[in-house]
Amino acid sequence: MSQPRKRIGLLFGGRSAEHEVSQLSAANVLRALDPDRYDIVPIGIGRDGRWVLCDNVNGAGRGAKSLEIPPGAPRVALLPGGGGDMIVLDGSAEARTLRLDAIVPVLHGPNGEDGTVQGFLELANVPYVGSGVMGSAAGMDKDIAKRLLRDSGLPVVPFLTLTPRSRIDYRAAVDALGTPDLFIKPANMGSSVGVSRASSPEEFDQACERAFRYDGKLLVERSVAGAREIECSVLEDAAGEVRASPLGEIVPSDSHGFYSYNAKYIDADGALLRIPAELSADQAERIQALAVETFKILGCEGLARVDFFVDPKHEGSLFVNEVNTLPGFTAISMYPKLWEAGGLPQSELMEVLIGHAIARRERRNALALV
Repeated sequence: MSQPRKRIGLLFGGRSAEHEVSQLSAANVLRALDPDRYDIVPIGIGRDGRWVLCDNVNGAGRGAKSLEIPPGAPRVALLPGGGGDMIVLDGSAEARTLRLDAIVPVLHGPNGEDGTVQGFLELANVPYVGSGVMGSAAGMDKDIAKRLLRDSGLPVVPFLTLTPRSRIDYRAAVDALGTPDLFIKPANMGSSVGVSRASSPEEFDQACERAFRYDGKLLVERSVAGAREIECSVLEDAAGEVRASPLGEIVPSDSHGFYSYNAKYIDADGALLRIPAELSADQAERIQALAVETFKILGCEGLARVDFFVDPKHEGSLFVNEVNTLPGFTAISMYPKLWEAGGLPQSELMEVLIGHAIARRERRNALALV
């Protein structure tokens, strides 16, 4: 006897600078969700923060490259404590209600990946894919994540944290980090948005101004010259078992220099994705073990992509670069491609993630409240 189809809310868009990336990821996730098992309800979050129902427009959207948020779509609202009940505010005399079995947030950046939406979904008591409030917030804030990893003894690139009230000049940053080549990035942003390289006072000032456009806190990091960029996908199943994927390497083209936003999403020739990465068995096992340890230290759940730097000039020199708790799911994104290389196609990957979300909600609801 076949299982009844589950109704899955596909949450995408958002108010961050990564809005378009989310639309691309959501279209790919839509294609990966088995229509024989799941009834998909696309929910778009506009740049103004409104949640709207997009199913009528995207009904034939399985072949679309990007999911769009149409003007005039009916607004929706999840009920706190409703266990998945969602009201559709379409102007009719009686509000229509949809019951969602789980939600897949395909959101990147602030107001989506930082614990804010996760807290709202917790209050709604609906299963959702990915890390909870703590893991999402810790993974999103690069300053907090690096401090937690460093204090746990994991290797991270030396860094400084700046705010508008605690700014320093280029010379002070060079003296503190020991290199004239620096990277400047917003503390709470992904997809390389706002990231710049600086090797002069002028470039440093411009990079800081650019990063402060996206966040009130930024990181200045020592550049690891010639570092190889290695990525590992981490997955947790319904039973709580955490495992690491095969490894991949990002090789940016000479025209980009590093894995910038343009190299990731705009320039088709912006980077080479080498899967599997060319590493010794010992190196690969060490990186996979560090990825799982990083996942657990930051309190991640469900999924994350952990990025590393391998310094070719110093044998065995390895750094945890950053963690993405809702990594890109576009057709060329590393997270699903690494699992495909490990024998787990995207359709099965989504089943594992949704299974984890439902099992976690059941475990949490079974906890004593008093």
